Amino acid sequence: MAYQRIAGYFSAADLLELGNMMHASNFQLDLYLKRVGFAGDVAADALAATLAATLVANTATVKSLMQHQLRSVPFENLDVQAGKIVSLNPEDIVRKIIGDDGKASRGGYCYEVNALFAMALTALGIDYQFVFCRPMFYPMRRPKTHMALIVKVQGEQWLCDLGFGSYGLRAPVALSQVNLPQTQEFDCFRLISPTSGEYVLQAQLDEQWVSQYGFDLYPADWIDFMPANYLNSTHPDTIFVQKYLVIQQHATGRTMLVGNELKEWQQGKVTVTPVATDELASVLKQQFKLELPGKNT
Repeated sequence: MAYQRIAGYFSAADLLELGNMMHASNFQLDLYLKRVGFAGDVAADALAATLAATLVANTATVKSLMQHQLRSVPFENLDVQAGKIVSLNPEDIVRKIIGDDGKASRGGYCYEVNALFAMALTALGIDYQFVFCRPMFYPMRRPKTHMALIVKVQGEQWLCDLGFGSYGLRAPVALSQVNLPQTQEFDCFRLISPTSGEYVLQAQLDEQWVSQYGFDLYPADWIDFMPANYLNSTHPDTIFVQKYLVIQQHATGRTMLVGNELKEWQQGKVTVTPVATDELASVLKQQFKLELPGKNT
C-alpha cells in the first residue's frame, strides 16, 4: 500500500482497498498470536497456527487478545524521539511490531498498537470502528488526537484501547456500564456520559475520579488520523516530542519510562528510579526489550 510520508495521503486505490476495516497485506494472524504470546510458548508455530484457525469471535476472545497484546507489545515513542515521523502505513506497522517471523520486539503509540489490534479483529471477522478521543488530563482543552476502538461483539459495544499510556485500560469496558466502576486488576475505571451519545473514560487515582479522555460514537476512518499523527510526531508541545514515554503492562501493574524516570507499579504501589542519559539504552533493553533506533538526520 503506497504511502506518501511527507504529504500524509493515501492514494484513491489504497483508500478503496482499506475501507473502514484495518488490514495489511503482510499481516498473518498466527504470527500476531505468536508475537503477543497467545499460544503460551511463543515459539510454538504449529500451535499458533491452530489457534488462529479455531479462535471464536466472542467477548472472551477480544478480552484475552487485548490483555495478551498489552502485556507483550509496549507503548513507546522511540521513533518520535529519534526525530522520525511515525508511519501509518499498515504494512510498516506490521513490520515494526510483528516482523517477518513474529519475533520483533518494537511497540508504538496509540495509532500503531490500536491499528495492530484492529488487524487481528479484522482477521477474526469481529466488527469495530475507530473513534477520535479528546485527551482531558491537560490544563487546557486539547484537540481530538487520541485513537480508540469500539468493538461490537455479542450484542454489546466495548471500548478497547491499547495505546493510552500510563492509566490506560487493562481490559474492554462495555458502553452499557455507564457510571459503574470497573475494577481491572489493580486499577479502577469507569465511563460517564455527560450528554447523550458522549462518553468520558475516568481512572480512579488517589480515591479521586480523573478524566482521561472523551469520545463519541461518530466513526473515524484510518486516514482521518493523519493530521493528528503528524502533530504528535513533530509538534514541540506534545509529550511524545518532549520526552521518552515507554509503558509495558504486566499482570501485577506496569513499568513506565517517563523522561528520565523509571516508574514501576506493583499491586498499586509505585517506586521511582532516576535514569541517567548513559543508562537509557540499558534500561530500555532490560525493562522493555527495546533497542534505541538510530536518529533521523
